[in-house]
Amino acid sequence: MAGGAREVLTLQLGHFAGFVGAHWWNQQDAALGRATDAKESPGELCPDVLYRTGRTLHGQDTCTPRLILMNLKGSLSSLKEEGGLYRDKQLDAAIAWQGKLTTHKEELCPKNPYLQDFEFFHPSQGVLSSDGVWRVKSIPNGKGSPPLTTATTPKPLIPTEASIRVWSDFLRVHLHPRSICMIQKYNHDGEAGRLEAFGQGESVLKEPKYQEELEDRLHFYVEQCDYLQGFQILCDLHDGFSGVGAKAAELLQDEYSGRGITWGLLPGPYHRGEAQRNIYRLLNTAFGLVHLTAHSSLVCPLSLGGSLGLRPEPPVNFPYLHYDATLPFHCSAILATALDTVTVPYRLCSSPVSMVHLADMLSFCGKKVVTAGATIPFPLAPGQSLPDSLMQFGGATPWTPLSACGEPSGTRCFAQSVVLRGIDRACHTSQLTPGTPPPSCLHACATGEEVLAQYLQQQQPRVMSSSHLLLTPCRVAPPYPHLFSSCSPQGMVLDGFPKGAAVESIPVFGALCSSSSLHQTLEALARDLTKLDLRRWASFMDAGVEHDDVAELLQELQSLAQCYHGGDSLVD
Repeated sequence: MAGGAREVLTLQLGHFAGFVGAHWWNQQDAALGRATDAKESPGELCPDVLYRTGRTLHGQDTCTPRLILMNLKGSLSSLKEEGGLYRDKQLDAAIAWQGKLTTHKEELCPKNPYLQDFEFFHPSQGVLSSDGVWRVKSIPNGKGSPPLTTATTPKPLIPTEASIRVWSDFLRVHLHPRSICMIQKYNHDGEAGRLEAFGQGESVLKEPKYQEELEDRLHFYVEQCDYLQGFQILCDLHDGFSGVGAKAAELLQDEYSGRGITWGLLPGPYHRGEAQRNIYRLLNTAFGLVHLTAHSSLVCPLSLGGSLGLRPEPPVNFPYLHYDATLPFHCSAILATALDTVTVPYRLCSSPVSMVHLADMLSFCGKKVVTAGATIPFPLAPGQSLPDSLMQFGGATPWTPLSACGEPSGTRCFAQSVVLRGIDRACHTSQLTPGTPPPSCLHACATGEEVLAQYLQQQQPRVMSSSHLLLTPCRVAPPYPHLFSSCSPQGMVLDGFPKGAAVESIPVFGALCSSSSLHQTLEALARDLTKLDLRRWASFMDAGVEHDDVAELLQELQSLAQCYHGGDSLVD
């Protein structure tokens, strides 16, 4: 890989974070070496930002995510904690030993059918076969990577929803042995020994064992970076991992000046009947948001649910997606697609915006919490231009909200970062016949960048906006679930395409916004907390949270909410 990258280290904390991360890394993997299509501009996104290079014991170059993930005992299924790129050191020691050996073999978890005999291709790496040996694989015409296949079928396998139990069941990429850090004192499955409360998660990284292990892994990755621009933390908010994330963010702030953006993840909608789970989710989310905000440069909650509070709201709707909000496999795919788009500014090859600059632009005046939104896929029909498609939105907000903060219509935007990707260059501007009056000022723009900037100016006048227009689409090839309706394989909106048709890539419109909607959301969260009788939830308090901590939490939530009290309408 080329030098000079502005590296990012990713921390992935929690099981739902594992689902989002698995889709995220699969999409990064699918994009590697695929910018050979004439419709794409090669090298728009720099893989060096997220990936590190290495070499196996067989002398083959590798490319693995610059990643540290923490999960619970029993959450990996057939995935080995040390990964599959390097031979087991204990096995090597056993081979060197000449004395008598006694072998104790633990029964392995059955591998997901999707992963059985699956070969992982990288244009620069060859093939990792099932025996763990890298072998060179010829690529026809030297263009990109060959199609993903198994030894028994010529077509890519697609994991079924029923076959997905954990995130590693559909993870396509190989991880470095320093990536996976298991928390052995808590269980992933079962009713006992669960990591349920914020205080439990905080206490994990207070233990020298886990704190030292995390610090060692941080130093390993950081020392390999030439220019570390920062950390992105994918962290579950609904359970005890909110406390793990809070302590990890505090550690990063102490050692690395807090150059971090945190994505607080919440799974699909919940049910009113699950009383303890809902109360714990409320408390964990509130504690997590406040503590992560204190130690991060920027925090963005991500959820397909309609609310952060106790009142259940229906999941958000996408016109061209059919998904099951109860399935983490579906919800995480959509959130990963949005994440892959809104993080574009600090992953560009040319004219990149650093994580610090992006955070500074969006978090002025103490507004360190932002909302996310996305249009998945962006509705561009054959024969339409970008101005035509944008005009169809009228005055409505063009993206679906993804931060459980309600509809953005009627709220005030203070600053925003917008990315539109996957639109063919020929469609960027209107191709009007000479002499034809342009139907709008967007149709009169000379470049796609001007079209996008003009559109944002019309939608949000007097708002600080940063925008990026990319030719590179978002990859949604298997194991991405078949969620699309009325979409061609390249994500064009077409009537007649059946629900669940195979789609390879899509255009996406994504945004991060500092919005006045957070004023109402954070205040509502504080009101729900004040209604709780904490004596009924002694188990949460016994996990390491004091009554004074809850009182302080309420004050900080209300102070944070006041940062966004700048008018709940578009009129000053």
